Amino acid sequence: MNDRYKICTRCVMDTSDPSITFSEKGICNHCEAYEKAFRTKTFFGVQQVGTWEEIFENIKVRGQRKPYDCVIGLSGGVDSSYLAYFVKTNGLRPLAIHVDNGWNSELAVSNIENICKKLEIDLRTNVLAWREFRDIQIAFLKASTPDAEIPSDHAIVATLYMESRKHGVPVLAGYNARTESHMPAAWSQGYFDARYIKAIHRRFGAKVMHTFPTINWWQAQKYVRNLCNVLNYIDYNKKDAMEVVTRELGWRNYGKKHSESLYTKFFQECYLPQKFGFDKRRSHFSSLVAAGEITREAALLEMGHPPCSPNESAVMLEYVLKKLEITRDEYRRIEAAPARRFEDYPSYEKLQRSFMGHVVRDVYRGSLKRWL
Repeated sequence: MNDRYKICTRCVMDTSDPSITFSEKGICNHCEAYEKAFRTKTFFGVQQVGTWEEIFENIKVRGQRKPYDCVIGLSGGVDSSYLAYFVKTNGLRPLAIHVDNGWNSELAVSNIENICKKLEIDLRTNVLAWREFRDIQIAFLKASTPDAEIPSDHAIVATLYMESRKHGVPVLAGYNARTESHMPAAWSQGYFDARYIKAIHRRFGAKVMHTFPTINWWQAQKYVRNLCNVLNYIDYNKKDAMEVVTRELGWRNYGKKHSESLYTKFFQECYLPQKFGFDKRRSHFSSLVAAGEITREAALLEMGHPPCSPNESAVMLEYVLKKLEITRDEYRRIEAAPARRFEDYPSYEKLQRSFMGHVVRDVYRGSLKRWL
């Protein structure tokens, strides 16, 4: 093992995060940030404003005479499924938004349809143009950064923003700091960065980007301003949430986090570990350890096993290559190409690090005051 290898004494984050730091006690910066956030009753610098009851009441008032009073993203995963259940059973009238990027598992489709039917929620699905989106995904693989899932994430953000503006209502999101806290920036960046996506596609893509949904820098700030991470305002426990949606909505478990998407499953279990040495299970398990939902010992035991078996990896790779229409030789060249970083390509990041960075933080910190 590398002499410089180090692992946190509190969670399972290690030096596979190139920016990780440790205290004298061996505690990583992710755990220290987590402790500070919850000690001050804030979530990554965002101070809690009121209670979820007060927020919901104001959303109801402002949503009167509108067909919906909020929009929510629905992937079929446990967090978004519980969010749908929580907002509907507490009197809101959400419009559920799903972005179909061509990689949904059959179970994901079934969960989404079942949830909307049982909760009597309207569903609007944005089906991405496959040939165009395929070209964007291949471009990101050729760019050789660990951000190949960013196009899907950005499409979701952009679609939610558009629907929010169309109906004049806020976006309620299923992200929560408590169980999704330990994510290194080096492992994934650019969710809101259309400039980054367009720069990579211009350089490595073969088609023109016509229909792919994007939002610019200012629109991204408006999106954040209208965003309410509802699960941050309740005592959210992932295991309990899973039991609720299973019992009340007939939700069925995927087995692993984000496995509702076949590409995400391949990306996290095969591509990232093999090309970059990044195993996102470390982040997921470390977040749950910090939240007290699993023990560090249990997390270490899980990390002792590979993300998937060689046979599973081979089956997933064959499926992905066939769907993307990539040969094995092309994929080998992609996998063997030198690793690049988010910073190696044009983005809005440099602007955000300067004066505009202060604007972003100020906007984010005051994101929900308008709804109180």
